[in-house]
Amino acid sequence: MQKLIFFVGVAGTGKTTVARKLSTRIPAAFLDRDTVGGRFVEHMLIQNGLDPNDRDSDFYKKNLRDLEYDTTKDICIENLAAGQNVFMISPFTAELKNKQWIEDVISAAGLSRSDVDVKVVVVTLSDMETQKTRIIDRQTVRDQWKLDNWDAFATRVQFVPEINWDIPQSSVIVFDNSGVLTDEKMETLFQFAEGKQTVAL
Repeated sequence: MQKLIFFVGVAGTGKTTVARKLSTRIPAAFLDRDTVGGRFVEHMLIQNGLDPNDRDSDFYKKNLRDLEYDTTKDICIENLAAGQNVFMISPFTAELKNKQWIEDVISAAGLSRSDVDVKVVVVTLSDMETQKTRIIDRQTVRDQWKLDNWDAFATRVQFVPEINWDIPQSSVIVFDNSGVLTDEKMETLFQFAEGKQTVAL
């Protein structure tokens, strides 16, 4: 079966880092929503006289957020149709609540549920100080709004999103990415991805 693995969680938990490390063991199309839509969103924000690094304002969420997610979804569909495994990296909060969303992705690729092993890795942290430190350390201009408005932005790093997809509980893992990302942690995640490990970390 092809693998379609979603790495979800709030900013700063290390979704991309975890996914990238797992991709060294499981070949996959690597679709980070920030990379897919970043340049286009920046251009549209500038054209509207707004901060090109904004990903948190009402304007972004109303006018641009879905464009990024839908484009990432379209690339995912093309890769699934081509027989590739796919890693999807982003919060996907609204999409996880929509039961039909995942069904539409698989059917649009010309596949059935028996063709695709869908899994969700919820990346969390034990505390918000670690989240803030990681956001600072990655030195992304796009994160400055978060840091300047930390009290308003700060979100629960142990947040587990509502998942309404028709997948078994064994296909969802809560991965605590606090501390060092050890080989032992990654081995457990690899076993989960291979369908051999269902215990939350």
